[in-house]
Amino acid sequence: MAHRVDRIANQVVAASQTDSGGGGDTITITDNRNGKSYKLAITNNTIKATDLKQVKDANGAPLKTFDPGYMNTTCCISRISFIDGDKGILRYRGIPIEQLAAQSNYLEVAYLLNYGNLPDASQLKSWNTAIMEHVHVSEDLVKMHATFRYDAHPMGMITAAFAALGTIYPEQNPALAGQDIYKSAEVRNKQIARVIGAGPTLAAMAYRHRLGRPMVAPNENLGYTENFLYMLDVMNEGPSYRPHPTLVKAMDVLLLLHAEHELNCSTSAMRHLASSNVDVYTAIAGACGALYGPRHGGANEAVLRMLDSIGHVSKVDEFIAKVKNKKAKLMGFGHRVYKSYDPRAKVVRKILDDVFALTGPDPLIDVAMQLEKIALSDDYFKSKKLYPNVDFYSGLIYKAMGIPTDVFTVLFTIPRLSGWLAHWSEWVQDPENRIYRPFQVYKGEVLRDYEPVGRRKPVDLHPKIARSAINRRRDVTLGKVKPEYSRILHGQDN
Repeated sequence: MAHRVDRIANQVVAASQTDSGGGGDTITITDNRNGKSYKLAITNNTIKATDLKQVKDANGAPLKTFDPGYMNTTCCISRISFIDGDKGILRYRGIPIEQLAAQSNYLEVAYLLNYGNLPDASQLKSWNTAIMEHVHVSEDLVKMHATFRYDAHPMGMITAAFAALGTIYPEQNPALAGQDIYKSAEVRNKQIARVIGAGPTLAAMAYRHRLGRPMVAPNENLGYTENFLYMLDVMNEGPSYRPHPTLVKAMDVLLLLHAEHELNCSTSAMRHLASSNVDVYTAIAGACGALYGPRHGGANEAVLRMLDSIGHVSKVDEFIAKVKNKKAKLMGFGHRVYKSYDPRAKVVRKILDDVFALTGPDPLIDVAMQLEKIALSDDYFKSKKLYPNVDFYSGLIYKAMGIPTDVFTVLFTIPRLSGWLAHWSEWVQDPENRIYRPFQVYKGEVLRDYEPVGRRKPVDLHPKIARSAINRRRDVTLGKVKPEYSRILHGQDN
């Protein structure tokens, strides 16, 4: 009874926080172009961008906001995760990430993110069963993977695989089955279970293809994360193979920590695509594409490259000096949202030693620890609030576990599936959902006439299109270019 009262009290507090500022708070702005004043309502410490439409110029054009990179724009009301970057706080559905990492597991957190509360024992059991029922994927996907080049990037493979799922399940496509299909909670829930279940299998397929290993079937008798590591590593041992418990725990914590992080680039892409009412698999593939970008999902990969470039503990001081002189970039420190210590980094830091004790020493890890020690004690970095973020430590754990660098982003994708799906489901049920369609500030030609080709002057910025070495060789052979152009073929001109 007391627990129920506490939960109701928390809901009342949350409701009051959501509605704060809605009881008459306003802001008055004055248009200095004409002296007119406008009173705008403030709700949740925001003003509606559409309220600015009443502010117009002399031609009647409404005022718009200009915000490249969405540095100060809110586009939705969400109840999934909360971040306070100044205080270093991350909560999933109100629960601190530190508590979840210490007491929960990834699948339980996936349920929490998608359904709002932690499941009871019976619900958790049925949830685990539903997920593990979907770890097996269509044989068509296995055949498709076999067609990829031997050196295909795993992230490209998993992106293509999710897009292909949309062709395997056309009955779940609003373009084919009707635009209201996702209004059914049962239909949405099936997609959620299928995507979360299939994710590790698709990742393992990409990983094994990259290493030239044969595909293996999932072992649904294992736990979610244990099965994932099983599919990555099993060779001729068969179903009796069991990943080491320390590595399973470390991987599960990393999955949990990466499950959700508000409206980052890939999650925003997921919502943006969902707004067109595209099928969930295509939206997931689009989010994968956003995560593939080195500014987003490639951060821990960049950390390893940085450590490689430093090379040895004795070179750390020299590297730090280069960073201060802006001749080198310190990767894995600082964050666009967190202006204090990344709470996820604190959790990962605690499991580093357990993994290192099991996997043995690595020269790059020694470099990383020395870099961390200096950066945390140096006033230059402290004044700029450059603390280690989760990417700094997660890359080290993956490195210690022997995961190839080009698989790191895939290991980011698998946990983030649950967060993407939570946002997808929330968007579908949002009564204010609309197709995303931002405006632009046009700075091009105002008006000009079409000119026939015979009258046109050569353009100054005629595009130069790169030619491959093979085509350059053919061009010379076929006489399409002057002989001196052949110097390019011999590396004399890039």
